[in-house]
Amino acid sequence: PLRWQKIFRSRLVGLVVSYGNSFFIVLIVILVLLLLDALRETRRGIPKPNLGSLTPIFVLPSLLRRLVTLISAQAALGASSQAFRKQAEGASQAARQYLEDNDALRKVQ
Repeated sequence: PLRWQKIFRSRLVGLVVSYGNSFFIVLIVILVLLLLDALRETRRGIPKPNLGSLTPIFVLPSLLRRLVTLISAQAALGASSQAFRKQAEGASQAARQYLEDNDALRKVQ
């Protein structure tokens, strides 16, 4: 996930994503128009490809977009968990040091 996170946060991918959302919406609109045209042609009796063959065209972009979102979220969660772990280790080390200092002060008194 960390490697994918680096890739997703690169400038090139950021540029593609900024235009990609608009492109994705346009692509979905075009696919809907093609589906409506296929339905119209089917009603007229002109044989067209099976509508079931259009299903992967609709599903694949949505699945890819979701996959990228999930991988990015997983990488972000992994990074935050590492940060929390380091913070907890630092707090634990500081607490141990304070306890040792407290014990040393009690022995001196």
